[in-house]
Amino acid sequence: MSFLTNILKSGMAIACGMAIIMVGGSASASDYTYFKNVQGKWSGAGQIVAGPYKNTRFTCNLEGQTPGRAGMKLAGTCRVGLFSQQIEATVTKRGRSYRGKFLDGAKGKGLDIVSGRLRGQKLVLGIKRKQLRGTMTARLKGKNKMNITIAVRVNGGLTPFIGLSLDRKNGVRKTSFLTD
Repeated sequence: MSFLTNILKSGMAIACGMAIIMVGGSASASDYTYFKNVQGKWSGAGQIVAGPYKNTRFTCNLEGQTPGRAGMKLAGTCRVGLFSQQIEATVTKRGRSYRGKFLDGAKGKGLDIVSGRLRGQKLVLGIKRKQLRGTMTARLKGKNKMNITIAVRVNGGLTPFIGLSLDRKNGVRKTSFLTD
């Protein structure tokens, strides 16, 4: 088993991914605004802050798209040293919550997304894989920064496990030309 596979199993890819595609469901105006703000190219570094791979650093390059009013897609690649991993997840809005899977879901090598809520610029998703329970939080800071934190339940409390900070690359710029 490769080092990258071990890190994937430990959860690094969850944060790297924040690869979300929304389909179906009825999205509110705030959902639409949040997901529309994720459009574009993102790049950044992260670190595993707990567990057997503590202090492992990684980088991600992701692209956000909004395939329809009800959602977004943010997919790409995350890298640890020379090893890279394709990232993608699906999330479906159901009523006021979210459901979906990361990679191939908990039945495979990924995770299930079992709940969620959006408040302002902060999306909190409940994640599950076998006995592992936790949250993935994605917070937009302005138009050009996104912070992602993965926390897992340990002894009844949430313990931060992974942190990732993404910056927008080649942001959309509005330009006007003035002529005399």
